[in-house]
Amino acid sequence: MAGWLNTPDNFHNFRNPQGCYVIEFIDVHKSFDVDGRAVPALNGIDLKIEAGEIFGIIGHSGAGKSTLVRLINLLEKPTSGRVLVNGTEISASNADQLREQRRGIGMIFQHFNLLSSKTVFDNVAFPLRLAGTYTAAQIKERVAQLLARVGLADHAGKYPAQLSGGQKQRVGIARALATNPKVLLCDEATSALDPQTTQSVLQLLAEINREFNLTIVVITHEMDVIRRIGDRVAVLDAGKIVEVGNVADVFLHPQHITTQRFVQEAENVDEAEEHDAFAHVPGRIVRLTFQGEQTYEPVLGQVARTSGIDFSILSGRIDRIKDTPYGQLILSITGGEPDTALQSFADAGLTVEVLRG
Repeated sequence: MAGWLNTPDNFHNFRNPQGCYVIEFIDVHKSFDVDGRAVPALNGIDLKIEAGEIFGIIGHSGAGKSTLVRLINLLEKPTSGRVLVNGTEISASNADQLREQRRGIGMIFQHFNLLSSKTVFDNVAFPLRLAGTYTAAQIKERVAQLLARVGLADHAGKYPAQLSGGQKQRVGIARALATNPKVLLCDEATSALDPQTTQSVLQLLAEINREFNLTIVVITHEMDVIRRIGDRVAVLDAGKIVEVGNVADVFLHPQHITTQRFVQEAENVDEAEEHDAFAHVPGRIVRLTFQGEQTYEPVLGQVARTSGIDFSILSGRIDRIKDTPYGQLILSITGGEPDTALQSFADAGLTVEVLRG
């Protein structure tokens, strides 16, 4: 039992012998019966989630994202199609098999779902006791390890009402990790938290992902959550996946209008107003996108000197997508040789988009 928390071999048995994806949706449809009428929630979902990644699923309210995540542990059953977890079709499992598979899938919730009449210790111990395979000593050791890992070692005897929102969610995370899952589902796990607490909880999830090679599926309506910790993201709209890709690509170059709106909301940008504000600005209007170390290189000055252009920065942002720095600048370019300048930017590895001219 010693070192149980940080020994990957002790995770629930989620081997991948044939190289399949940890989670896979194949032409999945889900409808609900409302007054005798089938109301579709998901339409033809095809999705693959790889081992060890943090995968975001983003959509507005009613898009079907919570229904989608509940299909992974069969809290909802698909109307048609297949949902595979580690190569096994979970919807085809019998009751005993499903119980065993669910022990390998943890879940944390928007409103914590803690048992108010039980202490922090008992909330975290609950799934272990439910499993019926651990001794009291094993449970005590496991809960102590988990509470220490989430920063609540001194709160074991408290009740949920005595905790802050962030502390409650940390208890929820510890409880979700109790049975050593290999998949962690997060359904709007930070929506009820303030920005500072959200950041600390996201940092904890990122650390857990790295330490235990834990596959995390994050359901959210906030693009900023995905930007901070995600590896890949799928955008859900009206029950369909409209865009999927690496977070950096989707965030910096959104293709679908729904994705574009999410990015604009995250950046507090109204693109129409922004373009109107530039109507009186002379010259070409271009957007430059930097990623990685080039974000900190003096490319603008170098290109201006060699091409003879003048430029004004009309708007921009410098930030990080997970661990990668990025920048986007909108410039007006006048004088000199603008075509040469744009080619030089591209040659330097920047993405160049001509917005006007």
